Amino acid sequence: MLKPSASGWAFMLTLLLSPSPNSGFVPPKVEIRTSRSPNGQLYLRERGEEIEFAQERRQILDKCFLGMLGASAWWNGLSSAHASTVDPKTGIVLPSVGEIESAVPSKWDDSDNPFESMGSDQFSRLDSTPDSIFYAEPRFVEHVDEQAVKTMTSYISNIALQPGDSVLDLCSSWTSHIDGSAQKKLGLKRVSGLGMNEKELMANSALSDWVVLDLNRGKQPKLPYDDSSFDVVLCQLSIDYLTSPLEVMQEVGRVLKPGGRVAIIFSNRLFIQKAVGLWTGADDIDHTYTVASYLRFSGGGFTNIKAEDLSTRKGKGKAQQIIGDPL
Repeated sequence: MLKPSASGWAFMLTLLLSPSPNSGFVPPKVEIRTSRSPNGQLYLRERGEEIEFAQERRQILDKCFLGMLGASAWWNGLSSAHASTVDPKTGIVLPSVGEIESAVPSKWDDSDNPFESMGSDQFSRLDSTPDSIFYAEPRFVEHVDEQAVKTMTSYISNIALQPGDSVLDLCSSWTSHIDGSAQKKLGLKRVSGLGMNEKELMANSALSDWVVLDLNRGKQPKLPYDDSSFDVVLCQLSIDYLTSPLEVMQEVGRVLKPGGRVAIIFSNRLFIQKAVGLWTGADDIDHTYTVASYLRFSGGGFTNIKAEDLSTRKGKGKAQQIIGDPL
């Protein structure tokens, strides 16, 4: 997402739900789904008519994507023009070619704010204990597979970052996925990390400075940086855990320089007990629209909100199937 005068953003999606050894990850219960949540599909059925479906999307988001049985029946009656595939291992519906990009409207209607009437329970979690407890022990592991890590590192190092940037790695950990040689070549002025675990942040060689801060403590999170401090903000594999995402994104807009950029990289691999209710049970098209809405309606001044599907695929045309973890 970009502030005025900048040029675009991208994100990463993954659907990996199987745990890595010693990761501490608890895979969520997965329902076999043969349908998409309607809000994303409403976009895709008629790509040129986003505004026409604004109210339907809003109503579905307000209900936190409940009523999947009804959605399934509704989907079965639709045209097969938007064919999708199901991951045989997880039962998760995978996005077809072009669906992720199409999930973000080309035109926004300010009345289409899904959060205006949404209850705070949509941002509640199964585990409501302080995050400082959950993240007390460091986790020196990756939460996506090797190919996904390589793709994420390449995207951040070669596309998201530009020469001379000052960077904020929001919700940082032991790695910022910035290639060491690229960091030197780019001559980054600053890479600041804000995260939850001191030992992880100390181990992150990309960081020039860091701070431990729980963004889920209190209703008005405040980033400890001056206005217009950064050229780019990264948020990797963490947006689904924020209980006040609109307020956090407003703060991101404050600390970005005019024309600054934000890249939000997210995954369906998660600690289910710490993800907000709005996120769980939704598919990647839903997630894409939700994250785009966070930025649009945060008051952070973001424009030119776009999405990019980075998945590795095989085949030809729209029938290409995702190989490995979807990105």
